[in-house]
Amino acid sequence: MLGSRLLASLTSPHGVDHYLRQINPMWAATDVRARVVDVTRETDGEHPVATLTLEPTSTWRGHRSGQYVQVGLEVAGRRTTRCFSISSAASLPGERFTITVRAHEEGIVSKYLVREAQPGLILHLSQAEGAFTVHESAATPTNNHLVMISGGSGITPVMSHIRTFLRDGYDDHAQRKITFVHYARSPEDQIFAEELREIAAADNGITVHLRYGPHLFDADELRLMVGGDYTDMDTWVCGPAGLVELVQEAYGDSPRLRVEFFKPPAFAKDDDAEGTLAFNLAGSTASNDGSSILEQAEAAGLTPEFGCRMGICFSCTSRKTEGTVRNILTGETSSLPDEDVRICVSAPVGSCAVDL
Repeated sequence: MLGSRLLASLTSPHGVDHYLRQINPMWAATDVRARVVDVTRETDGEHPVATLTLEPTSTWRGHRSGQYVQVGLEVAGRRTTRCFSISSAASLPGERFTITVRAHEEGIVSKYLVREAQPGLILHLSQAEGAFTVHESAATPTNNHLVMISGGSGITPVMSHIRTFLRDGYDDHAQRKITFVHYARSPEDQIFAEELREIAAADNGITVHLRYGPHLFDADELRLMVGGDYTDMDTWVCGPAGLVELVQEAYGDSPRLRVEFFKPPAFAKDDDAEGTLAFNLAGSTASNDGSSILEQAEAAGLTPEFGCRMGICFSCTSRKTEGTVRNILTGETSSLPDEDVRICVSAPVGSCAVDL
């Protein structure tokens, strides 16, 4: 009944969830929210890490291991959204799950969640998203040798895989093997340190290799770790752009590699850019400097809404009314009039106008 069209029309323009939220923030018809029920500090230091246990509304449809969720937080009267990988084992509808967050100095949401969040805090969520998932399970008894590679905070979706395997009895099959390689700056920066020690010591078919310091991925070392040609093994890698690029180079065109960045790779702006960028709603213009529309808008003193800054969450979508834009992820250009573009990954090509 709460999801009916009749009730939606009666509560227009705000919608059913607007009124349910006023009564109880954990009541929802279609929106997804969650209450923080526990905060566990994983590491301290300059960029501390914390794991938040979330109790979602009944509208949460669950998640597959390796997926991420958009988290919206009200800070200073403005909702800001950021994407975080889910670190717990796969969940069913309505079940609790965890996100593990590193506080980045420039990250409004991450800093607040790590340093300020307390049980009782209400967060706005999307449904789980992402294709960094696995097809293996305890119900599919193959002899595949799986490889998991992560760096820094990129360990979170990989741990979701590992936890799901162990919970569901994947280690009951003696022929199954998982090689897990993780790179961290130091033992003090190691996330899930105690749990990793327990996994490494157990008889579970999972071999854990931890590398600390300025170590770079080494293809020859990986070949020794897995005892064969890793390009023929299903592999998942998540971490900083530098690590992911080295792994991609080592795997070449192997179809067995799955990749996820936990932060966007760096993209050089077009130093030969020309024309102007018009902000229709603000009634102002700026000389096009070749960077993304979001960066140019912020440089002009505007504060457009954004979330992930990497083209995933669609929070920054705005209407381009004229001109051509280039997708800085793919290099593709589009000159369609009145089209919605993700301003965090769109750069003007020549003069352009957007509804900002």
